[in-house]
Amino acid sequence: MSDETPICSAKGCRTDAVWVLAWNNPKLHTPERRKTWLACDEHREHLSHFLGLRGFLKDVVTLEEWERGSAGSAADR
Repeated sequence: MSDETPICSAKGCRTDAVWVLAWNNPKLHTPERRKTWLACDEHREHLSHFLGLRGFLKDVVTLEEWERGSAGSAADR
């Protein structure tokens, strides 16, 4: 991970990320693969809903928890 503070993945948002939304598209990815979006508190629900409607959302954890657990690979983020 770089020295830069991770920011929210919501379009136009430049707020520091607090949440990691782990997801995958079952039509494209193997079941164990996890892509990630980052979210601030304000956009967590919106981004989760977007992924959830499509059946893509697998997990939502704090950025701190994600980094501690080293879940996923850096290439998927």
